[in-house]
Amino acid sequence: MNYEIYSDLDVTKDLGVFEFLSVGEKRVINKRIAFIPSAVPFVYNLAFGDINEDGEIDDLTISNNGGRNKVLSTLAKVVEIYTNKYPERLIYFRGSTKERTRLYRMAVGLNPDELAKKIENIC
Repeated sequence: MNYEIYSDLDVTKDLGVFEFLSVGEKRVINKRIAFIPSAVPFVYNLAFGDINEDGEIDDLTISNNGGRNKVLSTLAKVVEIYTNKYPERLIYFRGSTKERTRLYRMAVGLNPDELAKKIENIC
């Protein structure tokens, strides 16, 4: 993805959690990306969303803050960083709604050649 990313990431030592501030047209939003082990060995669920008042990920909030491409590019970069450190791990993700799943598919579909190169480098 050839979009700007948020480079000021707060990252845990094991790269299991990444946090950043999404600065948009309306406000600043705390975002979190977390890699959570699944029941299947070597498969990790990618959890992503706004950090709510309880400190948990809220993956249903619609931010509508004007920074979708920058946020999605940051998400893609974080996945790249994580899989470079843990190439044996598979990342599973889907949207929390049909609309979000469609958005993620569209983002992946816009960059198939670039993504294929990165996957080839990992495998």
